[in-house]
Amino acid sequence: MPATLSKPARSEAPLSTPPRDGAHIVQARGVVKTYSAGTASVHALQTVDLAIEPGEMVAIMGPSGCGKTTLLNCLSGLDSIDAGEVVIEGTPLSELSDRTRTDYRARRMGFVFQFYNLMPVLSAVENVELPLLLSRVSAREARERAVAALELVGLGGRGGHVPDALSGGERQRVTIARALVNDPAIVWADEPTGDLDSENAAEIVELMRRLNVERGLTFLIVTHDISVGRKTDRIVRMLDGRIVEDERLEVPHARTRDTA
Repeated sequence: MPATLSKPARSEAPLSTPPRDGAHIVQARGVVKTYSAGTASVHALQTVDLAIEPGEMVAIMGPSGCGKTTLLNCLSGLDSIDAGEVVIEGTPLSELSDRTRTDYRARRMGFVFQFYNLMPVLSAVENVELPLLLSRVSAREARERAVAALELVGLGGRGGHVPDALSGGERQRVTIARALVNDPAIVWADEPTGDLDSENAAEIVELMRRLNVERGLTFLIVTHDISVGRKTDRIVRMLDGRIVEDERLEVPHARTRDTA
């Protein structure tokens, strides 16, 4: 029987009611972000508007320096904005304190990065369970959910291995398992295949698509790789801090979570 991830017990009420079918899970409204570079200013995001629906898999593409990662960081609340508004599941991030925003990310978001960000001295299962332990989930429950997450990404027999004993593709699967262990509403992925060879990259993209289809997970993926973009529902292209194209793709995948 495939592993399942149980929903974590909530110590407090959700910050907002999850969006209705067809409603937006993520919205950017006129978002502006400027960085200072000596005496000059870099306009990283220039009045960006974007809306993502629950269960969508969206790729953000464009040349280096166009604002892709800045957009991901601002939408997820990792970085502040200078103007505009970011709304996640109906809640404006500007209304949340830093502590509440951090807690919200821990409970409702998952993150996948290019270079894994795994603790080298911890085993795969220990890396996956770490966010739960930091959120004060009991050790027993954290281990059970970490094992289930590793089984979900095809690493059920590799939980005892440290990152250096795993291949690049396996390390990225551990990162994805860690992103899923809290049963998030949305997964943010920044160049998730950038450090992988073509075979492992294809496997990781197929894994993310399978999780998107079977579990209804919302993915926002920053990527340079058009083969990754073409596996998503939409490609949002950026240039000079602006969205210049929003292409909806015809992808032959059916969502199963809402009909199960």
